[in-house]
Amino acid sequence: MDSPNEADPETITRDAFLGGQVHVYQPRRGRHRAGLDAVYLAAALPENTEGHVVDLGAGVGTAGFCAAARLPGITVTLVEIDETVLALAERALTDPENTRFSDRVRLLPADITAKGSVRHAAGLVPSMADHAIMNPPYYEAEKFRASPNAARADAHMLDKRGLEPWAKTATDIVREGGSLTVIFRADGLQELLTVLKGRFGATDVIPLRPRPDAPATRVLVRSVRASRAPLRLLPGFVLHEGSGSDFTSQSRAVMRDGHGLGLTAR
Repeated sequence: MDSPNEADPETITRDAFLGGQVHVYQPRRGRHRAGLDAVYLAAALPENTEGHVVDLGAGVGTAGFCAAARLPGITVTLVEIDETVLALAERALTDPENTRFSDRVRLLPADITAKGSVRHAAGLVPSMADHAIMNPPYYEAEKFRASPNAARADAHMLDKRGLEPWAKTATDIVREGGSLTVIFRADGLQELLTVLKGRFGATDVIPLRPRPDAPATRVLVRSVRASRAPLRLLPGFVLHEGSGSDFTSQSRAVMRDGHGLGLTAR
């Protein structure tokens, strides 16, 4: 393998996040490439978050890395089944620019959607996490046309079970009173809330709107394991100024300076 400071420009890119506080290695094509969703997922963790954070379906590690870079009181486990992208996450942990947090991050190859005994044997054990974060595939294969590229389709498409296996695993691994934070498409909010019902409560829904006058395209959902507190719909955030592509000042602070969203724990 070549130097961790270098990437094969034909197949792999080395990309900076949070203004250079985090560097990740990603396939140039053929698989999902991380971006705004991963950064906002990490930014949704409150400033005082401590303990063990498990990133379910971590991909190349972007969200988990950003969380570790921002929150010195956490350790992070990146859970991923795709060996190709997990190898890139491992490569990124040796990158000199990531040394500030790399010793607090570990990798766990496991299938999040497998049955409990298989998950447990792989190391996804009950109540292992104080907090879980996840950016599950956005689309249901029965409702949306999948990419002809199998690896890209797997990253973007839920199987016929939908979000149920993801919610079941999160319920299993998060300790009672711990939190789950999810980023998902806005029109899938009902499905997400349905699978969390009875498992998580004290749910906060935070819309993400691309522009001030546009409907939300993404939602952040934060919930507490085994809580019965009611749901809250919070004001949310706008990503871009006016009709252009310029980020709002808040978005710039999150994307380029590594700021959190200022959300509080319940």
